[in-house]
Amino acid sequence: MSAARLLALLSLLQTPREWPGSELARRLEVSPRTVRRDVERLRDLGYPVEATMGAEGGYRLVAGAAMPPLLLDDEEAVAIAVGLRAAAGQAVEGIEEAAVRALTKLERVLPSRLRYRVGTLGAATVSLVTGIQEVVDPGQLTQIAAAVTNKERLRFAYRDNNKEDSKRHVEPYRLVSAGRRWYLVAFDLERDDWRVFRVDRIADSLPTGARYQPREQPEKDPVAFVTSKLYTSRPTYEAVVVVDLPAERVPRHLGEVEPVDEHRSRVRAAADTLEWLAFRFVTAGCEFTVEQPPELVDYLRELGGRVGRATKV
Repeated sequence: MSAARLLALLSLLQTPREWPGSELARRLEVSPRTVRRDVERLRDLGYPVEATMGAEGGYRLVAGAAMPPLLLDDEEAVAIAVGLRAAAGQAVEGIEEAAVRALTKLERVLPSRLRYRVGTLGAATVSLVTGIQEVVDPGQLTQIAAAVTNKERLRFAYRDNNKEDSKRHVEPYRLVSAGRRWYLVAFDLERDDWRVFRVDRIADSLPTGARYQPREQPEKDPVAFVTSKLYTSRPTYEAVVVVDLPAERVPRHLGEVEPVDEHRSRVRAAADTLEWLAFRFVTAGCEFTVEQPPELVDYLRELGGRVGRATKV
């Protein structure tokens, strides 16, 4: 048996279609009997090849109980390696370790020319981590994705920006990945409106089995819809902080700046977490005084105590 022919057959079967035996024989330049023998060999190796009855007969690769080896061309192998490196930094619970394990296995079998390409990309790239992010349960993420794909209504518990809990019944439309945070765009049936939900705040998601007909979307691009909602929604915390810097030297990312005098400035900033507000001002590189909110004062006081205790020998 030709190993090259077996790989060629597997490559054809991995495309999402059914292949008549006569067409496979023609492509591989062998007899239909040889095709049948090669298919049996693939089955022995763990590939779930399904055969259909009929005058021509047909073969296709279906999902199996175990994960057999994949046949990848050069570009596919590099794309998967790059994707695994990116996944190692995503906010999905447990995915970092799984991605690293899969990447290690893949790089071990890559030809040297591809290993070099993947290695140079990894050496030249660093990840930007911005603040503390909540992780998403991968099982829940895939369950929501399945409901989106199947156009199936979904029920779940949700905790909003004000830490208030509610039950939601929605028609899920799209999942949007925004760096290290995931959002669900869905039509809320009880509120009769389109909403954006942070996936890390969703719990106990349950597909109802009820299918729905797609509605007219508020915007054709779900990313644009999420962006518009995030910018127009009111943040949980609004801070007023005096920093010991003249207005022209205050980093613009801190917030809206107004001068107090030639040495100090008042900054108005907003965020949905105290952690992110504290991170922005602690890393600004200057002395500062919090005027409001009191929750930020309390958080910084507690944070300062932890930092002080950590430095004691």
